[in-house]
Amino acid sequence: MTRDGMDLAGRARGEIRPRVAVSSCLMGEPVRFNGGHSRDRFLNGELDPYVDWVRVCPEMELGLGTPRETLRLERSPEGPRLVTRKSGVDLTAGMASLAARRARTLDVDGYVFKSRSPSCGVHGIPVYAGDAAVDRRGVGVFAARIIAAHPLLPVEDEGRLNDALLRETFVERIFAHARLRALLESDWRARDLVAFHSRHKMQMLAHDPAAYHEAGRVVARAGARPREELAADYARAFGTAFARKASIGRNVNVLQHCMGMMSDSLDAARRADLAEVIASYRAGQVALSVPTTLLRHHARGEGAGYVRDQTYFSPYPAQLRLRNHVPV
Repeated sequence: MTRDGMDLAGRARGEIRPRVAVSSCLMGEPVRFNGGHSRDRFLNGELDPYVDWVRVCPEMELGLGTPRETLRLERSPEGPRLVTRKSGVDLTAGMASLAARRARTLDVDGYVFKSRSPSCGVHGIPVYAGDAAVDRRGVGVFAARIIAAHPLLPVEDEGRLNDALLRETFVERIFAHARLRALLESDWRARDLVAFHSRHKMQMLAHDPAAYHEAGRVVARAGARPREELAADYARAFGTAFARKASIGRNVNVLQHCMGMMSDSLDAARRADLAEVIASYRAGQVALSVPTTLLRHHARGEGAGYVRDQTYFSPYPAQLRLRNHVPV
């Protein structure tokens, strides 16, 4: 147990609850321009029992009310402007100021924005000149400023979360961020950070080996630096690692490394079974859940505590079943 009474192995099992900011309309609140909502089934269904939501609607906070006139992005020399579609009222300054205030106090592990919104969309928002869309690569005015202020924050929109790989990646990131936040909010010491880094080794290697090694260099100086500097530098390296998507190749390297750590305690038949399953994953024939489940089973059976306790094998609650898709 740590001094704050929280079991770190429990954290690795996904018992920490991420705090996730979310566009209010996605949670069923009637705040859209037409008085309706865009309730998302995944956010309100599978994910809801495991996270704490921080609901945000910048249009309502700006005092626009609902129903309201629709908005759009318009081209200007200074960058896209947020304007009302019919009356042409420029809301850019007010929305930018609101975003700056929100960004200063934002303490969350991720953010899910409303797709296709000129305020909150993070991908592919049309930018208009007159009646014609001249660019479809815009970002919502509010979202752009939140992202700029928190560049390592896990961010997605609900549309992209329909993709199995993007959904898995986002959920993995918010739980990783939440575990680190829980550690840094506790009465931690250098040895706690060393243990945290050790438990996350395989998970970080699957994402970004270079960032893992950079984080390791920070940890190596843990006993000789002020806590605030150490925490900030480690959080930066940790977030950088998870900002890069895990790949099939890096997952295979991690799986093989874990198998190698247990090879002396496995007989030839079990080693052959593991190698075959890992090869099947590499070939796109089985989901990642197949080799990870088998490896974890053998780690429990052989008492390979270091492998068993790696967050790589339980990056989020198993009930979410996010590793069950076959890679393409």
